[in-house]
Parts: sequence; structure tokens; C-alpha cells
Amino acid sequence: MDPEVSAKAETKAFAAARTQRTPRHSAIDSRANLALLALVTLAMLLQLLAWPFLLRHWGAHALWLAVPLVVLAPTHWGLIHEAIHGQLLPRRRLNESAGRVLAITFLLPFDAVRFGHLMHHRFTREPYDRPDVHDGSSHRVRARVHYYARLLGGLYAAELVLPVLAFLPVGHTRKLVARAIDSEGPVGMNVQRLFVGFAGDPARRSRIRRDWLLSLALHVGAFYLYGEWWPTLAMTMHLRGVWLSIADNLPHYDVALDEPERARNFRAPRIWHAVLMNHHLHQLHHRHPTLPWTALPTLAREIAVPSATRSDAAYFRTALRQFRRFGKVR
Repeated sequence: MDPEVSAKAETKAFAAARTQRTPRHSAIDSRANLALLALVTLAMLLQLLAWPFLLRHWGAHALWLAVPLVVLAPTHWGLIHEAIHGQLLPRRRLNESAGRVLAITFLLPFDAVRFGHLMHHRFTREPYDRPDVHDGSSHRVRARVHYYARLLGGLYAAELVLPVLAFLPVGHTRKLVARAIDSEGPVGMNVQRLFVGFAGDPARRSRIRRDWLLSLALHVGAFYLYGEWWPTLAMTMHLRGVWLSIADNLPHYDVALDEPERARNFRAPRIWHAVLMNHHLHQLHHRHPTLPWTALPTLAREIAVPSATRSDAAYFRTALRQFRRFGKVR
């Protein structure tokens, strides 16, 4: 099917869906979230505490345990994502505390990630949020290298070192943030102002410093436990970061500014739905960010596009396609 025809069909389907009665609020599925919390907690205990002892006793045979740890990376992030939207646990303080602990074990600054994600919802595909587009402000080769480095774990690496800004003098931090988030585009000045304001907020800076120090202490202790097997932990963390970086870019990759919510939905095998926490239904999430992840499939069925015009691409195939095309101005 011609891509333009498919896009138009999808746009019409979602426009028609606006006239249907779709839920904007749904109860949090605490049982599902607690089950995934237990699974991810077990995985983190394995990665940070138990695995080094298993490697000493089982040797290379224990390396296979890297597979479930890497596979669960999107689930770990998905739980943090639900906490960001207040949909992980019913009680607000418990929801935030759980999200913060999950972020610490993933070496992510919860406050910064939460702010950045909510800004992403508010200003999707604005100039600062289009890593796949070459705007001509830098050499094309340099921009391409930066894009592929971002996909191959660069986004996660940037988030690892982002808390360093909270240790710098406020004025210096604001200047660095203003330089990184330029004022291009019709809402550029507003975007820059909000980011600079966040960077200078004393309460947030304090929490970011505290959480980062806890993350460092936790992971330095883990590397000590691994001893000579420390490259195993480093490689596993890198692969989890690669998955996170690729998955973050995927729903908005090569998306035109006139597409619904500037995001896309994808098809994914049912066995992956819980692992991805329905992240493949990202366009629906942008349309209904207050819905918990467990409510998205029902909504998708209610406003489903007829099979003859359905244009959702395959999730994992499109993830690989991100490496083939770069720089198309949409």
C-alpha cells in the first residue's frame, strides 16, 4: 500500500475515533503493576547482588543470565514511565517513591527524566525533539554520527551524566542548558525557558544530587562484588541502555508534523505486550497520557482501523529501520 494512502487512512480513522466514546480515565491495575514490580526487583537483585557469586561458581554458563536482564530493560523503564504519569500505584507518595527507587537502580535521575518526558508530551517533535532530522545547523556527517551514537546507547549515556549539572553553580548550569536547548521554532523560547527554569530549581537540584549519589554508591558496590567479572556488568548495562535509546526514538522516528499526536502505533507479538508495557501503542498513549498501560489495548480495539486500511508497522522491524534512514526533513 502506498505510504501516503496509508497515512491518510490512519489519520481519517483516528479523526473518526474522536467522535466515539473513549475512556479518559481507567483504574490502575495494581495486580499487574505489582507483578511486574516484583519481576523487575528480582532482576535488579540478580544483577546487582547475586549474579557475581553465580559467575564465580558457574563461570561462563552464568553469562546466559544477561538475556533476561536485557530483555526486561523496557519493562523497567515502563514502570518508571507509569510512575511519571502517576499510574504505577494508586497512592501518590508511594507511586513517586517506587518510581524514584526504580530510577536509582537504572542509574537514571528521576526528576530530570520525569520533567524531560512531560516536556516531550507537551512539545512532541519540536526542533529540540527531532534527533532523526538534519536541520542543516551542523555538518551532515557529524549529525549522522551523533544520531547513530544516540541510538547505540548515547541517549542513556547522556542521562547517566546529566546529574553532574546539578553539582555545578546554578548560573553555569543555566547557560549550558540554554545552549543545549536553543530557541528555534514557534515555541522555542518557551521550551528553552522551561528547561532553564528546571535546571535552576534548588529543590530539584538537591533531589537529583541525592539520587545520583545513591545510584553511584549502589553501582560502585556492584562493580566491587563482580571483581574480575566487572565487564559482564558493564556490558549488560550498556545493552540495556541501547534498548532504552532505540525504544525512545522509535515511536516518533520519521514522523511528520501533521501526523496524529506526532507519534505512531505498531504491531508487536502478544508475548511482548507485557514486556513492552504496550509501548508499541505509543500514539494512543500520547492521545490519552492519563490512561494506565493496561487500558491501551482495549482502547486500540475500540477504535481499530479496518484490516484493509490498517497501516501499523511491525515494532521490531521498524526499530531496525531507524538505522537505514536519517536526515529526512518532515
